[in-house]
Amino acid sequence: MERMTKFRAGVLLVLVGAVLCFFCLKLYTMQVVDAAEKGDNTTVYITRTRVRAARGEILDINGNPLVSNRASYDLEFNHYVILNSATPNETLRQLVLLCRELDIEYIDHFPVTTERPFAYTLSEYNSAWQGYFQKYLPTRGNLDSDITAPLLIKTLRDSYEIPEDWTDEEARLVIGLRYELSLRNGVTNLPNYIFIEDVSEEDLAAILELNIPGLNVEASTVREYHTEYAAHVLGYVGAMSPAQWEYYSELGYEMDAMVGQSGFEQAFEEYLHGTDGIRVDKVAKDGTVVESYYEVEPKSGNNVEVSIDLVMQMAAEDALEKMILDLRNPEVNTSKDGRDAEGGAVVALDARTGQILVCASYPTFDLSTMFENYNDIKEQPYAPFLNRTLMATYPPGSTYKMAMVLAGIESNTINIDTTIFDKGVYTIGDYTASCLAWTNGHYTHGSIECTEALQRSCNYFFYELSMKMDINYIDGVAKNLGLGESTGVELFEYLGSRANPTTKAEAFAGDSDRDGWYAADQLMTSIGQSLNRFTPMQMAVYTSTLCNQGTRYRASFLNRVVSSDYSTLLYENKKEILSTMTISDEAYKAYTTGMEKVAQVSGGTAYRVFGNYPIKVAAKTGTAETGAGSDNGAFVCYAPADDPEIVVVVYVEKGGHGSTMANVAKAVLDAYFDIGDSADVDSFENQIS
Repeated sequence: MERMTKFRAGVLLVLVGAVLCFFCLKLYTMQVVDAAEKGDNTTVYITRTRVRAARGEILDINGNPLVSNRASYDLEFNHYVILNSATPNETLRQLVLLCRELDIEYIDHFPVTTERPFAYTLSEYNSAWQGYFQKYLPTRGNLDSDITAPLLIKTLRDSYEIPEDWTDEEARLVIGLRYELSLRNGVTNLPNYIFIEDVSEEDLAAILELNIPGLNVEASTVREYHTEYAAHVLGYVGAMSPAQWEYYSELGYEMDAMVGQSGFEQAFEEYLHGTDGIRVDKVAKDGTVVESYYEVEPKSGNNVEVSIDLVMQMAAEDALEKMILDLRNPEVNTSKDGRDAEGGAVVALDARTGQILVCASYPTFDLSTMFENYNDIKEQPYAPFLNRTLMATYPPGSTYKMAMVLAGIESNTINIDTTIFDKGVYTIGDYTASCLAWTNGHYTHGSIECTEALQRSCNYFFYELSMKMDINYIDGVAKNLGLGESTGVELFEYLGSRANPTTKAEAFAGDSDRDGWYAADQLMTSIGQSLNRFTPMQMAVYTSTLCNQGTRYRASFLNRVVSSDYSTLLYENKKEILSTMTISDEAYKAYTTGMEKVAQVSGGTAYRVFGNYPIKVAAKTGTAETGAGSDNGAFVCYAPADDPEIVVVVYVEKGGHGSTMANVAKAVLDAYFDIGDSADVDSFENQIS
């Protein structure tokens, strides 16, 4: 009997223990495992924080870093902790008032203005944020989407129990933060609320003194520029516009992701953009992290190596700036010609591949301080933000004359030995046009053939040649050489226009007195004026096509793409032929000989700069009338003349004669061939081009 009693007692104790274990397990499950579903009475809450992946770096063709990342800090809210604190409204009010006092910008997507009279700002947000707002309204008392903004503020004051003695503006500021927190408290699946991105050390210290519950410091990265050069092509990143969100959302981007807005950052976005990670945190009410692990590991973006050579880019920008400033300076420029010089551009291509080695525009700006100084930069003269290499179109002037020689020989209108007698003034009907030699010195070139006509830039030769040819044939040659055509470059570019009857009819549509094609149009076309308008990039591709005897390569900024740790080559850009045209040996010899004479033979318009240069250069100068002030100056060249490796184009608005621009090209060639000090740029002298 005693043994039976002990057995029963043992069974009872086991049962009691099992029941206790069951309830303990249940209690643990309710308080910890199911905490995310139980509201404010839970002791542990599970949060998911998006960890932003570092963006890939941008390097020049030699591996020099152009754009990378620097460590930064974001302030991020854990909504569970702040909403379970003793006085969340007052705490948030102190926070936003401090930010206002210190002029600290913070993120607030609540679509109502911050000051009275309150009005909606929904149109400023993309479709995703508009959708979140519509999901939010029913959670605050079944609010209707037709509610007015002032009534919404009043209703939310009551809903969030905001004190009546607060001003409406104070209430609105706190409502903005409560809105962000509410979206993450069951309304959406948004990650934690990032309150401030890239907070400064001073601002961080001031905010942390408030000891805001649930406001945590998270490590992040922001873009860092390693050079003040190439600002027009490096580009910048920024928040997505509504239109961009429609595109990038299909690619799996988070709606607050930063994306490339211009330049390389935009062109190579698909390579540079990383994949964000998700960190899961189990957090107690007091903010203590109980457990933390990655649900998705962040993956950094890939590194992009562009074709720009930083040393050459620096040489080009410095030389271009010096040239323009010297032109404007009456103590340096003793001639009035060019004193009203405005902006300019330099492009250098690898003649063998089409890769862009230099892409410089002046005036320029500092990308690292662009946002802070945006309004000041925008108000500066000569449009510093304009990328003149791709988005400014100019008459090419006499640099167009190689196309004329090519067209003349290929159409059997002339041969390499055909001579034309320069009379100084060309007359056709009632229209007259003068050669520059006649205009400037009242002399003529006499009997002259095509290579000499290029060497001395004799307008008269090309006037007469043009009148013997069909404009459509001339236009076809210019088109095949890439003028007025897409260069294939990865950045946005203007296409400009070629002078022909069609473009003139379009330009003067409805004006029957001006929309026809006349002899004057043909004459001006032959010397690179009329409606000829090309970008410096197109002129570089044109020159490259000439030196490659008709092979037109795609212009490209991309060299290769490597993994974030530089261990794997992911993509290597290959040269691409956009088009080919048949150029006879005679025509090729004619214009290349003429270009060599420009640079290497006395009397050539670039001889002063390149006559004794250690590398043989083939070149052409150009001057284009502007209608007011000094003429535009153009210069194109390639080197070595007998085995082209590099093409250089320089263009300066109101820079005067194209021969002046040869000094800038020389600085680029010095850097490329490592000749002397590429930063030592000769002072200019104006010459007839």
